[in-house]
Amino acid sequence: MALKGNLRDFSITQLLNLVNLARKTGMLYIRGAEAKAEIYFREGKLAYAAMSHQPNDLASVLYREKKLSAGQYKAIKARKEPMNDKALGLLLVNAGYLSQEEILQCLQAAYVGVVKRLFAWAEGYFEFDGKAPPPAGRILVRVDLENLIIEGARQLREWEQLQNEIPDLDMALKFTDRPDTNLRKLSLSVEEWRVVSFINPKNTIRQIARATKMNDLEIRRIVYGLLQAGLVELVRPEHKPAPPRPIHTALEGKTKDEQRSLVNRLISRIRGL
Repeated sequence: MALKGNLRDFSITQLLNLVNLARKTGMLYIRGAEAKAEIYFREGKLAYAAMSHQPNDLASVLYREKKLSAGQYKAIKARKEPMNDKALGLLLVNAGYLSQEEILQCLQAAYVGVVKRLFAWAEGYFEFDGKAPPPAGRILVRVDLENLIIEGARQLREWEQLQNEIPDLDMALKFTDRPDTNLRKLSLSVEEWRVVSFINPKNTIRQIARATKMNDLEIRRIVYGLLQAGLVELVRPEHKPAPPRPIHTALEGKTKDEQRSLVNRLISRIRGL
């Protein structure tokens, strides 16, 4: 009988712990609000994982890891007779282009990345089928679950803290005007810069998350950091636009000279130049 349930009652970390302790083999299907995931286990170890919105075939994984050029990737995808992952992997190894170890390392990183993204899913339906066969044509790996379980437990604690700090994603953000805000020590990541570019009292945090393709954990983590740094503050949105009204940016409605001046001032404030 298949194990079924909701992530509200049984978290991803608990599912991994069950699979690990019982040394289960089978496929875990998870359906979230905006994506689906498939994770295959063999004797309690991670063997394969894929997310519906991101191609996880070998060619796509190697291209994302910069092991294949854009031209090579297009040539593989354009073949009249597509190769499955096992055939492509064998071809690359026999041609001396990549070693078996390099291919397995890339796949392991991709599969583990899928599982890590699932840690941020607070809701969703899951089903574990112990009789499901392994995905046809895919290359399976063997990854111990212990480290993933530990990381999942840590992220769960972080998630609970961030939910307490930022309980409502329908709030908006605005830059603070406090003269005592210390901006000189800030060193923003690429992801933080993307969020900063959408900060506007008309944009809710949820809208910013969608515009930057971040999940609830990722956006809360960045917003919390900006709040702690004193760069922004939470405010009620000026108005709640009806979807699919486009999101507003801080540069909207300004001339090129005004945009350039605003960007320069923003960079100057944040980097302390």
